[in-house]
Amino acid sequence: MPFAIRHLSVIAYSEGFTLWHYNASTETVCDTVSHGFFDDAVLMMVSGDMIHVSAVDGGATLFVSSTSNNKVAVAAMSASVPLMPALAT
Repeated sequence: MPFAIRHLSVIAYSEGFTLWHYNASTETVCDTVSHGFFDDAVLMMVSGDMIHVSAVDGGATLFVSSTSNNKVAVAAMSASVPLMPALAT
C-alpha cells in the first residue's frame, strides 16, 4: 500500500523538531524505508525529524535525513526486523 497521510501523526514537537508516528497498517517495515515512501509528507517534515513506525511485521525508528527536491529521505535508526542495506539509506 502507498503512504496514507491519515496514518501519520505528531507525537511531540519542540523548537523545529517533530517526532512522528506512522501506523503502517498494511505495510511492512521495509516498505516504509523504501525510497519515496514518505514523499507526500515532504512539506510537513524537516531534516532531523524522527518517525516511529508500527508495521504489520514489527516496528522501526527512522531518521529524516533530507527533505529536498520534493523527496523525504529516511534512514533506519533501529528496526525489529532485518532490513536490506540498500533500503536502509
